[in-house]
Amino acid sequence: MNHTGIISHIEIYVSNLERTRLFWERLLVQDLGYKVYQEWRSGVSYILDKTYIVFVQSSKVDPKYDRTKTGLNHLAFMVTTNKQVDEIRSQLLAAKYKELYADRYPHAGGSDSYALYFEDPDRIKVEVVSDE
Repeated sequence: MNHTGIISHIEIYVSNLERTRLFWERLLVQDLGYKVYQEWRSGVSYILDKTYIVFVQSSKVDPKYDRTKTGLNHLAFMVTTNKQVDEIRSQLLAAKYKELYADRYPHAGGSDSYALYFEDPDRIKVEVVSDE
């Protein structure tokens, strides 16, 4: 299999690794099929197939992240069905994470999109979109 062009990894510096792990392990491991890949004192990574996502505790937590400024706006993850989007939404709401565009759920991305949007503990926007 040719892996040319596939993202190898994404590394994100975070303000609080413990809070970050609670959010991302729930989403990546429980809901999306990732596995914990590497763990060390100041970081953790999760892998699915050949792509892994790394979270590292930053020593420089100011200024706070702002997705509306230059840089990363959001990360989007695909699931197979609309039902999966609904289930993930229920779990994240029960855990008291901040949903974005709740008044337009599940079509905030447009009438042909079935997706949810949340913020992680550092306010990085996270999208989960159905392939159905």
